[in-house]
Amino acid sequence: MADKPDAPAGMEVGVSSDPGPGHNQPKEVVWERWQRKRTFVRALEGTYGELQEKLWNQPRVYSHLDMEWHGGPQLFDKTIINPQKTDVAQSVETHISCIAPGGTGQRHGHMNSAIFYCMRGQGYDIHDGIRYDYEAGDIMVVENGCVHQHFNASETEDLVMLVMKAKPLFLFMHMLFQKMAKYPPKEARPGWEDWTPPTDI
Repeated sequence: MADKPDAPAGMEVGVSSDPGPGHNQPKEVVWERWQRKRTFVRALEGTYGELQEKLWNQPRVYSHLDMEWHGGPQLFDKTIINPQKTDVAQSVETHISCIAPGGTGQRHGHMNSAIFYCMRGQGYDIHDGIRYDYEAGDIMVVENGCVHQHFNASETEDLVMLVMKAKPLFLFMHMLFQKMAKYPPKEARPGWEDWTPPTDI
């Protein structure tokens, strides 16, 4: 059995001090959150009593109006619940996505499944080459490992979706492989250069 190579002082073999770029080494920065180091699952440290008391004291209601939109120019997201932003939940992540009229998001795949509740507008998804249409009030499921992309089917209305997934739990189990097949558009659609996501969501 070959010996392991020596590591620089203060560093374990196979452990990088640089978190590196996310989403399978992107060649360009699209959204800042895909490039910075993030907390996907928090450490549970302390006594049982301390942990329980901290959990009991967490807020149970969170206003979407307290969260900011990030992204653009055709797709914006705002995080509601995840292990990095809130201490109330460790295994679930929720965010709201908004796609501009006629716009689209990235084509990508991940190991965790996801549930999308269409809050406003009408859209369609392409899942492994198959199209699925939906509208406000519908619930759409992205199954595990599916390569998918979201589209706004309307030329005049925003598409707003509430996204719920157990991504932190999957990542904790090392089911963390994700792949970006196509980045979201870097340019606004002609005629929609001044579009911004709604202020009432």
